[in-house]
Amino acid sequence: MSKISINTSSAIDVENKYGAHNYHPLPVVLSKGKGIKVWDVDGNQYYDFLSAYSAVNQGHCHPRIVSALVGQAEKLQLTSRAFYTDALGEYAEYITSLFGYDKVLPMNTGVEGGETALKLCRKWAYKVKGIEKNKAKILFAEGNFWGRTLAACSSSTDPDCYEDFGPFMPGFEVIPYNDIDSLKNALKDENVAGFMVEPIQGEAGVVVPNEGYLKEAYRICRENNVLFIADEVQTGLGRTGKMLCSDYENIKPDILILGKALSGGILPISAVLSSDEIMLTIEPGQHGSTYGGNPLACRVAQAALEVIKEEELSENAFKLGNLFREEMNSIVQKSDLLDLVRGKGLLNALVINDSPQSSTALDICHNLKNNGLLAKPTHGNIIRFAPPLIIDESELLQCCNIIERTIFNFKN
Repeated sequence: MSKISINTSSAIDVENKYGAHNYHPLPVVLSKGKGIKVWDVDGNQYYDFLSAYSAVNQGHCHPRIVSALVGQAEKLQLTSRAFYTDALGEYAEYITSLFGYDKVLPMNTGVEGGETALKLCRKWAYKVKGIEKNKAKILFAEGNFWGRTLAACSSSTDPDCYEDFGPFMPGFEVIPYNDIDSLKNALKDENVAGFMVEPIQGEAGVVVPNEGYLKEAYRICRENNVLFIADEVQTGLGRTGKMLCSDYENIKPDILILGKALSGGILPISAVLSSDEIMLTIEPGQHGSTYGGNPLACRVAQAALEVIKEEELSENAFKLGNLFREEMNSIVQKSDLLDLVRGKGLLNALVINDSPQSSTALDICHNLKNNGLLAKPTHGNIIRFAPPLIIDESELLQCCNIIERTIFNFKN
């Protein structure tokens, strides 16, 4: 293989030549990250306002998490679950105690966490609820996004996710998001076993439901003996200003899915937490993963959780999220280009006053990049902003200034 001189142009060319074209990145080639900042191969510095879709809540290369990684990597990385290790039990005790659940099932990616939750739900439906074999249904909300597996595609209402990937998984039903009456109507079917929902729909454009929606949805699921499954892969672990977004309405999901920031962006780690009644329906050999619960992941995940707690990142996200929305609302009021800002904590979105089919949001993101801030549009006319939770007030205001300057200097 010939040696390639790395610069932005050459790096993009070689990736486009040899890599699948399943993403459409901004034209920036990152090579280094520290805290809330990243640098490209040409030495340019940027504020990271995407945080790897909230995987880097603790900031890039957090020294404590990196130390946990290196320390364990020098001892033992992987045995598979064919054997016990000295790391898994300690981690399992820590995470179940932290969130108040009986058991944890460790996996690798967020979508694997979602698949695991669905398998648990179906198993519980047949073993505990008594639904007739192969008749169990699981409800999802319109606009959901939890990955790209065939099961995730089967529950999606986004053509980019499901088109040309059928036939689809049976036993899934989609209902409107933030609509209690639709949920009540769907729950009249005695074969419904679970309702899987994001407390805030991130990929859909940071869509925040009405206050009380989650609490009422949880209540009527319990009333109908249906499992409430919270997909907190993106909204959990401090991102929205609480440890879990579900905490805003004081609910405890029957099944909780975590991922992304569970490793602080160091490596893929996810987890599903639940009660003994649900978790113990799955027996040895019925579900697993070669890498799920490996010693490296266990040490990293525990360190990542400790950082969130001890550095009070949830509290910081709550405080600075309010400040961010105040600053953005001020811009919205002065600009015809913007429609509104919405979000909780440091998961926020600006809705551009333009068609989802237009390139305005993407063009603004290109200009933001040129001004030293990285963000990405979703659903055409929405820009999502999610900086690492370690950001301080001074840094946040600097970034708000970049956004304001970019908006007011933007020429359509």
